[in-house]
Amino acid sequence: MTEQIQSDIPQQSMQDQKMKEAYFTASQGQLVWARFKKQRAAMIAATVLLVLIISGILAPFLSPYDPTIAGRDKDYLNGAPNIPMFCDKNGCSLRPFLHTIERERSLKTNFRWVEKVNEDKRRYIQFFVTGSDYKILGFIPGNIHLFGIDDGFVHLFGTDASGKDIFSRTLHAIWTSLQVGSLGVFIAFVLALVIGGVSGYYGGWIDSVLQMLTDAVRTIPAIPLFMAIAAFIPQEWTAEMRFFFISLILGLIGWPTLARRVRTHLLTERNQEYVLAAQLCGASSSHVIRRHLLPSFTSYIIVDLVISFPYMVLSETALSFIGLGLKDPVNSLGVMLQNVTSADVLLNYQWYFIPVIFFITLVMAFVFVGDGLRDAADPYSDNKK
Repeated sequence: MTEQIQSDIPQQSMQDQKMKEAYFTASQGQLVWARFKKQRAAMIAATVLLVLIISGILAPFLSPYDPTIAGRDKDYLNGAPNIPMFCDKNGCSLRPFLHTIERERSLKTNFRWVEKVNEDKRRYIQFFVTGSDYKILGFIPGNIHLFGIDDGFVHLFGTDASGKDIFSRTLHAIWTSLQVGSLGVFIAFVLALVIGGVSGYYGGWIDSVLQMLTDAVRTIPAIPLFMAIAAFIPQEWTAEMRFFFISLILGLIGWPTLARRVRTHLLTERNQEYVLAAQLCGASSSHVIRRHLLPSFTSYIIVDLVISFPYMVLSETALSFIGLGLKDPVNSLGVMLQNVTSADVLLNYQWYFIPVIFFITLVMAFVFVGDGLRDAADPYSDNKK
């Protein structure tokens, strides 16, 4: 027994030594990932976010219909969600199905059309059906959809006033909002690195001028700016032009915060010994900033980008919600939220609020992931708890 205990001690010490070696030899990204995995809320949010992003990318395949075509199901305008079932009074089935909805006129309703559910007729859900043509990511063609129905239409989230499938619109709207946010974040990211890097590395009068520019951009009021943009955009602009213009504006007003952080970091790091050594070796200013200063700040830049994503999505949604951003036939979360502003929808068509749930989930997932990355990138976060 004593010999076994003594033999276990060296093995345990060797494992501890290997763990210490792995810790001290790990890269910054590996350390951030190791701390990030310990946060359960952030990992759950990352999983949800990944599912939403994949759903947005594969929206043409996952959705049964083209979301831009109105009046596809003229007999089911403002229709309630169809919930597939496996059992009814006639027994159970391995394949999900829906009951047939029939319309008839009645004396009780002054010969108005009345919808009646015929539980004796089933419409079975089919998978991998051929439908409308699409292109995933704009260049991968296809016409196979994940599911459909053998007779009529299926609307998991119901339909709107024009007969469009809300489920299809929601998936496409997620991808559109993510695209606007990605383009806006990319523009803000490039401007912040250039302006913040130059300002923090050179200092002096260059820093003063660039900081004046940064303060000027930060003081621009958002609502009057958006109203001026809405008055400037011509009505004949295509959806693509409007999409690019809104992303450009969001990027041009979203860079000052990250630029300030990059500047602050470079001001403190530019006099370090490794920077002086690179300068003495003849490295140019752009090389020092790109290869030495910014890599030491990479984790914080990534965290800032993730945190700025929901604000870009919120800005696009707010613009489209008040009618200053994207408009039909473009599907975005802001465009879909325009439909929930009337009292009639609140009282009679509650399924219009389903996209709101996806919008809140998307924003909250970004927030939790950003908070988790921020704590993981902070080497002193463990000591604060």
